[in-house]
Formats: sequence, structure tokens, C-alpha cells
Amino acid sequence: MNALQLRPGIARVLLWGLLAVVLLLYGFPFVYLILTSFKPPLDAISVPPVFWPRAWSLVNYRSALAAPGVAAALINSLVTAVISSALALVLAVPAAYGVTRYGTGAGRVFLLVALVTRMMPPVAIGVPLISFMQALHLTDTSFGLALAQMTISLPLAVWLMAGFFEAVPAELDEAAQVDGCSRLEALRRVVLPVTAGGIAVTALFAFLASWNEFLFALLLTAIRAGTTPIAIANFQTQFGLQWGSMTALATLYSVPVILLAIVLQRHIVSGLTLGSVKG
Repeated sequence: MNALQLRPGIARVLLWGLLAVVLLLYGFPFVYLILTSFKPPLDAISVPPVFWPRAWSLVNYRSALAAPGVAAALINSLVTAVISSALALVLAVPAAYGVTRYGTGAGRVFLLVALVTRMMPPVAIGVPLISFMQALHLTDTSFGLALAQMTISLPLAVWLMAGFFEAVPAELDEAAQVDGCSRLEALRRVVLPVTAGGIAVTALFAFLASWNEFLFALLLTAIRAGTTPIAIANFQTQFGLQWGSMTALATLYSVPVILLAIVLQRHIVSGLTLGSVKG
């Protein structure tokens, strides 16, 4: 009897232990990144590595922010990510709504094509994108880079929004149309408020896809529209990488995403649970 009573407690301890191990493995690189950003330059490149800073210093942050082009790169990253995520939502919402509400075979094929496009490695379309953007005179511009990055976020956005729209009963649309709304008005006034959490989740994923993107930024920008990932990669000299400045700028670069996730936390949780309970 006592053994049976201990089993739930043992299972709970094992579960929490497993979660602690997963959290440690997942969070260790980020914690080490932050700690390295506060190390003096010599400690940042010491061999063997020093985990805890011997002396806390802000010299890496000062040198990173004082580097040429860093401030402009931060602004370019924000502008590009906002444009890319906004365009992805503007295109994904009506596309996903039409696929889920009309339920045609062509719509299902469209979702499959979107999934196949998402599986394509970005490097495979890098060279064609360069030629395309050059023909449109959009190279080294934030808008051109946002269009290129949207090719990554748009298929994912369509798939996510299709799942969220499928969780909303079609009877809501029909009731709105009975009350005099058109199809678009039903989408705007009824469906979109219900799926606000799903839109927040999709917006966050689209923003992250652009915020962390490196390849297209490397291929399509030179001076004016360079983003922060490119600026981080440029912290190198003939003597090696400037790990202190790189980790400091990377730490600063992660702050806006963390703040965005905190602001959208309530909507993200409601979006992830949308459709999980029906009845």
C-alpha cells in the first residue's frame, strides 16, 4: 500500500527532474552568452573557458555599441522584421481563411504546396532572389530584404492560421452573414477577434523568422540595409573573433524578442490552446 502511495510522488519527482535537465540544456548556451558579455576581453577568450566572470565589466557593450554601423543595423533589423511580419499576416490571413472556409481541393493542394515551399532550403533560392531584387532595384533596401524573408515566414503563417481558423466553428460566419455582414465583414468583425491569440502566435513566429535571418541579409544587403546578424558576424579582426563584443551585441539583440514575447504572453497562451477544447 505504501509503495502504491509513493509512486505518484516518485513520478512527480522524476518529471520535475527531467524538466530541470531539459531546461538546463536549453538555457545553458544563452546563460553562457550573457555571462561572457560581461567578462573582460581577456576572460572572454581565455583557454580553458571561464564560466563565471572574474570581474564584471561593461566594456564589451561599450565597444559593441560604438562600432560603426551597429545602431543603424539595429534599426534596419526592426524595420525589416516589422515589414516582413506585417506582409506575411496580410497575405496569410485571407489565404488561410479562404482555404478553411471553402474547403476546396485546390485549397488543400495550396496548403501542401506551402508546406513543400517551407521545406525548401533558403540557400536554394538565394541566387534567383538576387537577380529578382536587382531587376526591381530593391537590393540593399529594407523592403527588398523583407520581401525575401517573407518567403520563409509566409508558408508557416498560412499553415498556422489555417489551423486556428479550422478551430472556429463555421456557424459563427453564417450567423454574422444572417445579420447582414458580408464574408469579409464576418472575417473582420467575428472571426479575427476570436482568433486574436492565433494571430499573435503567427505574428511572433513571423517576426522571429525575419529577426534571426542571416543568409538573405548577407546576400541582399551591403551598407544601407544591413541587419544586426551581419553586424555581429563582422566582429572579427586579423587576430580572431571579438567574442566579447559579439556576445554583448547578441545579448542586446535578444532583448526586443523577449519583451515582445512577454507583451504577447496572454495572447500566445490563448492562441496555443485555441481549439483544444470543444463542446
